[in-house]
Amino acid sequence: MKNPNEPLPSPLPSLNALRAFEAASRHLSFRRAAEELGVTEGAIGQHIRGLETALALKLFERKPRGLALTENGKDYAVGVRRAFDLLVEATQALRPQALRLAMSVTPTFAAKWLIPRLPDFTAAHPEIDLRIVATERLSHFQTDGVDLAVRYGSPPFGAGLHAELLFDDILIAVAAPRSLAGTRKTNGIVARHALLHDAHNLWPQFLAQIHQPLPSAAEKHIRFNQTSLAIDAALEGQGIALAHWAFVARDVAAGRLTRVFEDELRTGAGFYLVFPRKLQRPEPVAKLRAWLHQQALAQAQAALA
Repeated sequence: MKNPNEPLPSPLPSLNALRAFEAASRHLSFRRAAEELGVTEGAIGQHIRGLETALALKLFERKPRGLALTENGKDYAVGVRRAFDLLVEATQALRPQALRLAMSVTPTFAAKWLIPRLPDFTAAHPEIDLRIVATERLSHFQTDGVDLAVRYGSPPFGAGLHAELLFDDILIAVAAPRSLAGTRKTNGIVARHALLHDAHNLWPQFLAQIHQPLPSAAEKHIRFNQTSLAIDAALEGQGIALAHWAFVARDVAAGRLTRVFEDELRTGAGFYLVFPRKLQRPEPVAKLRAWLHQQALAQAQAALA
């Protein structure tokens, strides 16, 4: 008669045997399964034999060129693999996940302002996994999965969106110092150098403000669809670019670019932080907003120093 106090046999094989079987079923090789799990090939074979004995089923066919799963082995492998996947998911759910944020910006803002400053952000907030979406197209917060955007223009930017001014749009004319060598900054300077236009095409407005005519010759104009390209062309000595002062401040400070005129053009527009009033991740978005404002303020203070 069976002892009522005797523990019932476990309905499950050992976890090590199941891990050995799962690895061997994927690789169809005891050797490769042993390498993956960091054990000996003999240990894998022992686990599989014990598992087959416990189940009273054959799981593998030993063939001259390797292993093959039996029909029972194939069915069991699917269930065991699914069980391990569930264990992985449950474990990951308990671990703290990185705070993921997506920010939409224009390519020029990304290249000329944001990227040089990103190491400061990642050092200050290593817990935030930041994804930068650089596009001229206006991103949709819901469909594109964007948490925060930097947009050029004037609010409002849409229903249900909040806008915070990052900095006003202030344009200055810049060129590479070598391209101006031997040229005085006089009223005729525009006629002697190519004007580098971007998609905003604000050269006519700027020249009207400083009372200079717009050159009519086609060779005096080079047109780009992005401001960053016009700035790069100016750096290469190809002409004079009209750009936001914040995008060229580092190049001016380093002597790679120089201001052609002291005049500046205030367009009345600005660069705004735009985000939904109902945020999916309010805490990390608040950290990113605070950092962006801090960087903009620091640059403005440096310009006044």
